[in-house]
Amino acid sequence: MKTVKISLNSIDKVKSFVNDVTKFDSDFDLVSGRYVIDAKSIMGIFSLDLSKPIDLSIHGDDNMDAILAVLKPYIVE
Repeated sequence: MKTVKISLNSIDKVKSFVNDVTKFDSDFDLVSGRYVIDAKSIMGIFSLDLSKPIDLSIHGDDNMDAILAVLKPYIVE
């Protein structure tokens, strides 16, 4: 499992993020405070506070490099 901080501060970013993570078989969770949301659920993402960065937990190490390459536009350093 790997955790990175991501920023989803616009509707278009949320839509493209969900499209990108659904291409992978791994499980993705967004963690904001005490809430944990399935990152493949667009409605779940919109229930979070998107004004600040969110922790993304990636479960499964099978193709981590490919996943991180696809998620690079969303990752906050």
